[in-house]
Order: sequence, then C-alpha cells, then structure tokens
Amino acid sequence: MTLILFDCDGTLVDSQNAIVSAMNSAFAAHGLKLPERHRVMGVVGLSLVSAIGRLLPGTDRDTLETLAESYKTSFQELRRQPEHHEPLFPLAQETVELLAAMPGVQLGIATGKSRRGVDVIIERMGWHGVFATIQTADDNPSKPHPGMIVRAISEVGADAARTVMVGDTTFDIDMARAAGIHAIGVSWGYHDVASLRRSGAHVMIESFSELPPAIDALLMKSGPAP
Repeated sequence: MTLILFDCDGTLVDSQNAIVSAMNSAFAAHGLKLPERHRVMGVVGLSLVSAIGRLLPGTDRDTLETLAESYKTSFQELRRQPEHHEPLFPLAQETVELLAAMPGVQLGIATGKSRRGVDVIIERMGWHGVFATIQTADDNPSKPHPGMIVRAISEVGADAARTVMVGDTTFDIDMARAAGIHAIGVSWGYHDVASLRRSGAHVMIESFSELPPAIDALLMKSGPAP
C-alpha cells in the first residue's frame, strides 16, 4: 500500500491573500506593527502559535496564543465574505481524484492548518472520504517535527518506504526527511525551489501533472527513502 500525504496551504490551496489579511488584522487588533508579507509567507506551514512566534521572537506564550485566536477570528470572518476566494492550484483537484481512484493508494493530509480549516476545504471540494488520514496542528507538534507523518502512517497501516510527502515549504521537506519518507517539493508554493532542494527534496515538480510519475519513480526504489 502506498500512502501519499499532502500539505494544504501553498500545495493544494492558494490561500496566501487570506493568510496575510488575517495576520495583519490580528496584529493591528493588538496595536502591533504589521509584518512584511514575505515574512508571513515564510512561516506558512507551521502551527499558528509557532508561526506567530517566528514573527515575534521573544514574545511570551500567552500573547502568542491571544494573537493566534485573533487570527482565527479574522480568518473566519474573511470566509464569510462573498468575495473570499481560496482557489485550488491548477490540476490539484484532478490529480487528487486520480490518485484516490488508484488501487493500493491511500491519501492523507498533513498540515499546519486547523481541522476546521481543512474541513471547510473538504466540504467545498466534495472530498468526503478521499483522505484516509488527516493530521492537523490541532493534535500534533508543529512541523518540522515528524509526528504528523508518524501518526498518519500508524493510522492507515502504511510503510515508511512507500510513503510520500508532497509540500511547498522547507518545513514539509524537513518533516518528511525526519520521518524517513520520500519528499516531493512543489515549485508553485510559498518557499523557493532552491530552499526546498537544500532541505533535501528528493524530487521537485512544476505541475500537478508531474506528480503521479514522480511518485512512481520514487517508489521504484526498493529501499527506504535516502
């Protein structure tokens, strides 16, 4: 059995505008200087408290958790606005559905999003039952800790040698390497290709159309991920 794990923001879903807007609203609500956009995008993928902690180093835990709650409130308000848009990246839907239909393949999600945020996307896309395991920041250590992957493998009874992580950030790649699984980086996300390669991505792809053959090529190797 093959297990394919997907990151969410920056890999499946282009949510950068909503993320930046919600973060700016949270900071403004507490009278804090707004972070630069590139800094916000640089922490996407981490759990929320960890991400804000990188934007505000040295800040106490209580303040970080307060800001995280403000961010969640702002994001929920954005989702209720008619103009809110979190599009899937090109061919994401088709590729997910293609892989899900393959015999011997299980899909999963490993994301720094909350379970509520993931559920919104699954509802919108009609992906009920598509993902055999969903690991979020609600129940796991923040990336790049390998806990999400270890738990996903355990839940579906997979083997690390036949498990692949698909992500757009160095946090995804570092998590995959720490868990001893294959790591595929995508070029369209929030961290640059050179950074993903330095983190040890086994393969880089430039389109979802390249994902199925990239997975096949990696799994042709009989041993565990190098």
